[in-house]
Amino acid sequence: MDKSIKILGLIAVIMISSLLIFAAKKSDSKDNNFLKEGDKNTSETYEIKALKIPENLDFAGERVPTENDDIKERIDRELLVNTYWQSNTMLLFKRAHKFFPVIEPILKKNGIPDDFKYLAVIESGLQNASSPAGAKGFWQILEATAKEGGLEVNTNVDERYHLEKSTQAACDYLKSAKARFGNWTLAAAAYNAGNRGVMSKIETQKVSSYYDLLLGDETERYILRIVALKEIMSNPLKYGYIFEKEDLYNAVPTKTIQVDTTITNIAQFSLNLGINYKIMKLHNPWLRENTLENKSGKSYQLKIPVETK
Repeated sequence: MDKSIKILGLIAVIMISSLLIFAAKKSDSKDNNFLKEGDKNTSETYEIKALKIPENLDFAGERVPTENDDIKERIDRELLVNTYWQSNTMLLFKRAHKFFPVIEPILKKNGIPDDFKYLAVIESGLQNASSPAGAKGFWQILEATAKEGGLEVNTNVDERYHLEKSTQAACDYLKSAKARFGNWTLAAAAYNAGNRGVMSKIETQKVSSYYDLLLGDETERYILRIVALKEIMSNPLKYGYIFEKEDLYNAVPTKTIQVDTTITNIAQFSLNLGINYKIMKLHNPWLRENTLENKSGKSYQLKIPVETK
């Protein structure tokens, strides 16, 4: 009897253990199914797709030879990088709505193709940036080049940060480069590598097309980055960018005041106008210090919000 009880007890323990193991396995199976289903759902809502390279890409009316394997791979790289760097590219859409209306008419007035607004996009991200080499502003102009182009650069004033004036200076440089090289693609390359840099490559390699030149990595990417941003920003839905007009940035309406004297304290001067120093600098980033010496009595135009009393 005792022996039978022990055997029955042992059988019961084995059965209970088996049920527990089966339940655990079943639970694991459900968990695994859940993870797989979750992965599946994720892949359905967020997909990384290879991009089809559009036919007949161009820069400033000059065709990009995408039938060339080297060019095809390079434009593919730029399309992929800028399509899937979503946060940065979305910010470019937002800033473009604010700043393209300032840049576009200046390009048009100077006979510069509209595509060159994307040159400013890749140079600075449409911000008053400063590079390690000392280039400044939306158009990333070096100090020597700025002065050659008629921009004022000193401790008080740096007109590389003046959007309208720096855009005009960029136009002047591009027109000169176009006259020298004969086409807009090489003019844009020269904006990056310098006139002498591009001419040296042309003379050494004995070819006359940007797409046939072996250049430094930055300059080789330069035109194709412009073309890629132009393609993406001209076709936001095609590349998965969805936004409403109210999501974009807008310029604050401003009026101008003339100043032809020294301003010893711009912060106090701003308060006297009914704004503060930060607002003054946001609308006039070319003012670099809290003073405007203006020893020559030059006439400056300062922007302040229209709503200012």
